[in-house]
Amino acid sequence: QVQLVESGGGLVQAGGSLRLSCAASGVISSSILSMGWYRQAPGNERELVAVRTSSGRTSYGDSVKGRLTISRDVAKNTVSLQMNGLKPEDTAVYYCYENVDYNVEYLEHWGQGTAVTVSS
Repeated sequence: QVQLVESGGGLVQAGGSLRLSCAASGVISSSILSMGWYRQAPGNERELVAVRTSSGRTSYGDSVKGRLTISRDVAKNTVSLQMNGLKPEDTAVYYCYENVDYNVEYLEHWGQGTAVTVSS
């Protein structure tokens, strides 16, 4: 079955950096329409962080533009998120995401999440 495995989360001081990585397995790389990251803080709705499509389009959440950069390796079925200038407001569980084209349907897959905590 499809699996998304995240890594790189942890505790960091404000202004610090982290790099999150996600590896997808059990899916044909050419069928993945997009991969990216969402996050959810306690008591908040899940929100977009960054998504990159197979056609090269990139979307960032307004709160992270200029600080976070997404990259994707299509051949390796991986996506990474370089996070710089982290703020306490970035504290959340970050979830890897992919949208897959199965010809007759589109399905979303989610990782289990990796926790990021930014201390003041």
